[in-house]
Amino acid sequence: MRPEWLAVVSSSIKRLFHVLTITLLGLLLPLSFLLLARLSFVNFTSSLPPPSSSSHPSTHIPFPLSLFFHPKSLNPVHAIVSLFCLSVLLHCLTGWTLFLAGPPPKTTAGGYHRLGLAWALLCTMHVSVGLGIEGSLATGISSLQHLDSQWSTATRAVVFLGMHETMVHWYRAVVRPVVDDTVYGADGGNRRWPEKAALAAAYGGLWWWKLRDEVESMITIPLVKKEMRMGLEMVDFWGWWLYYLTATIGMIRAVRAVLWAASHLVSRRAGHKVDGSIVDQDIV
Repeated sequence: MRPEWLAVVSSSIKRLFHVLTITLLGLLLPLSFLLLARLSFVNFTSSLPPPSSSSHPSTHIPFPLSLFFHPKSLNPVHAIVSLFCLSVLLHCLTGWTLFLAGPPPKTTAGGYHRLGLAWALLCTMHVSVGLGIEGSLATGISSLQHLDSQWSTATRAVVFLGMHETMVHWYRAVVRPVVDDTVYGADGGNRRWPEKAALAAAYGGLWWWKLRDEVESMITIPLVKKEMRMGLEMVDFWGWWLYYLTATIGMIRAVRAVLWAASHLVSRRAGHKVDGSIVDQDIV
């Protein structure tokens, strides 16, 4: 029989790795936006005349990285991110989800199928984002050459909220079921606040470090191409559409938060008035 302190240490280490695993896998969704932004940038630079400077990033990408970072074609990340953004938008508007509504129970055949689908989506996203970002580094891009930003702080704020809401949906529908039911073999119960806090902190750091500047290329580059009378390609349209879809999700989330705060404030004031009238009646 193990000592009690050893069991506590073992449980703490297991919980720490549980939170770390969920945080890293949850960040795949924000990192996918980073990959899509770099695809838009490379697509734009590859359409320009080659400069005389040798600092221009190379568009030659070795195999198999070229399968997931090709500036002229779509990759699985476009489909998965679009699916989750649409699911989040539907959930914000109606409360319904397109698929994977909550952690799947392993006691039913449907639960096994949903868990298998979550595994497939997670593995596809992991491979696509990992090799895609590695492909962007192979072109010599460690960070985007930031274009002149014309977007306000409010626009960045709604995109930040929308991307966070999409990441939370990804965490609940895919990451948490796989980690809980497959990797660790047990449900994490109601002790979810450490992993939620760690995921939110990691996302905030990633946004401040990379995303807040680079993700704007998804909407800036199509506008620059339009001003330069260059033809828009499918990668440009898809990035533009995902950017505005994410901003719409963030705007709905912000409006719902304001309405919730207003209704909570009104209900509290109404409660105080009722309490005051009862006290007055007692005095009389």
